[in-house]
Amino acid sequence: MLDIKFIRENKEFIELAAKKKRVKFDVGLLLKADDERRTLLTSIEKKRAEQNEFNGQIASTPTGGAREALIARMKSIKDESSVEEEKLTEVMKRWRKLMLEVPNIPDMSVPEGESDEQNQELRTWGKKPSFDFEPKSHIELMEKLDLADFSRGAEVSGFRGYFLKNEGALLEFALWNFTNSFFRTKKFIPMIVPSLVRRETLLGTGYLPQGEDDLYHTQDSEYLAGTGEVGAMAYFTNQTLQENELPQKIIAFSDCFRREAGSHGKDTKGLMRVHEFFKLEQVILCEANHEVSVKHHEELLAYAESLMQALEIPYRVVINCGADLGLGQVKKYDIEAWIPSEKRYRETHSCSYFHDFQTRRLNIKYKGADGKARFAHSLNSTAMPTPRMLIPLIENNQQADGSVKIPKVLVDYMGQDRIGIS
Repeated sequence: MLDIKFIRENKEFIELAAKKKRVKFDVGLLLKADDERRTLLTSIEKKRAEQNEFNGQIASTPTGGAREALIARMKSIKDESSVEEEKLTEVMKRWRKLMLEVPNIPDMSVPEGESDEQNQELRTWGKKPSFDFEPKSHIELMEKLDLADFSRGAEVSGFRGYFLKNEGALLEFALWNFTNSFFRTKKFIPMIVPSLVRRETLLGTGYLPQGEDDLYHTQDSEYLAGTGEVGAMAYFTNQTLQENELPQKIIAFSDCFRREAGSHGKDTKGLMRVHEFFKLEQVILCEANHEVSVKHHEELLAYAESLMQALEIPYRVVINCGADLGLGQVKKYDIEAWIPSEKRYRETHSCSYFHDFQTRRLNIKYKGADGKARFAHSLNSTAMPTPRMLIPLIENNQQADGSVKIPKVLVDYMGQDRIGIS
């Protein structure tokens, strides 16, 4: 959420932001609602002051015609105020809804584009494996090596269901443990965060109202979050930190749920798009300074790349175009891993910063040395997405004899250096 004063003073920036993000938003409607809100608030406050003044006069006026006239006038003002307060309630509903739809302003470095097809490659890392055989998909490999059961997964949990088993399950555990060990050296605070969250939490982090269709919700009107960022950010709701407590760096673990709305017919088999998965997420709260946010953004990306390099998975980094940014994101990078069976890169990580878009909604502040409270800046990035990460890990390490080599950094966690035929 942006400050209404900023929106009023920078209407053209909001219009450009909506255009760049390909978001339908009429800032004129918001400003009209805000004018109504301000006018009603001023009038109501004026009438309350008049009521207080009449109360004083009535108290000092003897019983009689003059007193009755004052009472009648005060009642008339009170009735008028009640009508305006009802109008204000309706205007505030409209105003709040529109405020939640205001897009954050993208960084100048964000490229133009109509879809993720226009994301721009920044760099690549690693050598794509050269096989002297036709590489198999992760589905073929995992089923043959008894690492997963997709048929029974579908029977038990429905479409996109899966079981991980044997070394398939151990490999996922190994990725979690490896990632946690890495972030312990970076002084991140480990958290296991809730996936079951209230609507207000998703509004605060910006996943609502836009992402409603992709969220599961319960009969009690709670939601299942699609990322640990939601719970980690909500942990700080309504808190005022001290500046010397920043940055707050969290590595959040949670199970995650997504309906994959809009992905009908895409990646219907295997582990690329599943409804239930697990993720380790980097979250940072820092001071309200653009340069500091940019520094942490590059830091989060570097950490994610370090994990990919340690796992020896070839990848590329892209900067997302305007149309591929969420409502609150200022800038976003994606890491895409090389998938041999598809002969293309596929997204595994997203890395974003938001300025004070989320913290303003969640009321997360810090008090500076000058004693003034400011809204903090927030950032997040995927650290380790599972089971999706098993796809490039298994496919890039497949051997001619049908086995899968385990990356060196995972051998100690697995207790073996190969899955399958030795």
